[in-house]
Amino acid sequence: MTLTIHERIFKKLEKILGEEMEDLPQYLQFRARGFMELNVDLLHEDKESITIALSHYFKQNGDMIPDPDMEVRIYPEMKMAEALTYQDSFGYREVYPAPSQVYLKAKKDLNVFLNQWLSYILAQGFERVGAWTP
Repeated sequence: MTLTIHERIFKKLEKILGEEMEDLPQYLQFRARGFMELNVDLLHEDKESITIALSHYFKQNGDMIPDPDMEVRIYPEMKMAEALTYQDSFGYREVYPAPSQVYLKAKKDLNVFLNQWLSYILAQGFERVGAWTP
């Protein structure tokens, strides 16, 4: 049986974050030689889902700029995850701009991007270097 894109994203996140996603610290950091650090921030948790932010940062004129920066919702019981937002230095896109409103093109595009980005992260050998809860 072929996995949906949401199931593939979940499996990749599970490999990166670890199988205990329901017990994530507030902040995680990953490094791979020759690449920008990967940051994971826990944004929200409830009984059904976990929302995280994934981002790389670069320095520009003394400021740290997230690029890309995505919000991702994880559904541990269903073993699925989906992209919610994407931003970089060129713009911002969101899948659910208001309750009961969905931008289907953004939903497709952002999940395709997230799936590919997670494949790159796994291939680049990112390793966890820090984790904490303030």
